[in-house]
Amino acid sequence: MADPFDPDDAGWTAISPRLATARLLIGSLVTLVVLVLADGVLAIVVATTTVPAWWLAVPAVIALLVVGWLAWWAPRNRRSWGYREQEEELVVRSGVTFRRVVSVPYGRMQFVDLQAGPLARRLGFTSLSLHTASTRTASTVPGVPHDEALRLRLRLTELGESRGAGL
Repeated sequence: MADPFDPDDAGWTAISPRLATARLLIGSLVTLVVLVLADGVLAIVVATTTVPAWWLAVPAVIALLVVGWLAWWAPRNRRSWGYREQEEELVVRSGVTFRRVVSVPYGRMQFVDLQAGPLARRLGFTSLSLHTASTRTASTVPGVPHDEALRLRLRLTELGESRGAGL
C-alpha cells in the first residue's frame, strides 16, 4: 500500500484550495486586530514614558512574520487533508507534523453533519463531520466543495443505513 500521507497519491480526494484562502484571510484579520490593539497600547506607553518611538514598529514586524507563516502553513495544511471512499469505510487523513489516518466504518456512522460559516459559504466549501459512538473513530473533513459534500452526505447516509441495519 502507498504512503497514506502522500498528497500526490491518486486514490485520495483532495479538499478545496479555498480552505487555505479562508484560513489565511481569517488569520490575517485576527493578526490585524491584534496589531492595532498592541500599537494602541504601545502608543500610550511611548507617549507617557521614555520608551523610544521605534518600538511602535515591533508589533508590525511581528504581524508580518505571522502573516508570512500563515501564507506558508495554510496551503501546506490544506494539502495534508484528504479522504478515500472504500468498500466498507471512509478513510480520512490529516496533519503535517502530527499525521493521522482515521477509518470510519460505514456501519458505525450514526449521522453525517455539514457545517459552513459565512466565509465558507462565500468560498463554496463545507465541513463534513462523521459521528460515531466512539470519539476515536469520529472525524471531520474541512474544505469539502459544497456539491461534493452534499453528494457525500447522501452516499454516506445511505451506506450507513444499509450497513448498520444489523446493529
